[in-house]
Amino acid sequence: MENEILNKVAQSGLVTIDLEEYYPTGERFLFDIKDLLFQGLILREKDFREYIKNEDWTKYRDKYVALTCSVDAIVPTWAYMLLATQLEPVAKRVVFGDLETLEAILYNEVLSKINPNDYKDARIVIKGCGNLPVPKAAYVQITSILRPVAKSIMYGEPCSTVPLYKQPKQ
Repeated sequence: MENEILNKVAQSGLVTIDLEEYYPTGERFLFDIKDLLFQGLILREKDFREYIKNEDWTKYRDKYVALTCSVDAIVPTWAYMLLATQLEPVAKRVVFGDLETLEAILYNEVLSKINPNDYKDARIVIKGCGNLPVPKAAYVQITSILRPVAKSIMYGEPCSTVPLYKQPKQ
């Protein structure tokens, strides 16, 4: 068959890893403590504890929650801890930081379960560009996990990759 179209990418033996496939599904919520500050500067313990007591924590059920303060204010560490005591029983995950930090932590948890030996001597393409917010930290982490075992690591699409690593010839 002279005119048969061959899929050379499929025949290349490349293993494609799409980090979007590891994306933890669920709603994200940024809990910004700035709205609970007195005059936008300081946290008053009595008012804060009253808020904690009266808040409906069930609205955070099964959400990923990032705790932060987006203004330069005096917020004691215990305030974040107290919020965590209320959120932990209902939320999927509670972290300190912004939404990017939350994504990095979620991906760290998921990617740490990868067995690098499953990719021993593989020619790997780590897929780039997508629709979900995969943090740069996840790309760094997957590279660090795979570099010791992979034959090569590339970034992009199988038809157009950026070489990142090639195992030295022995």
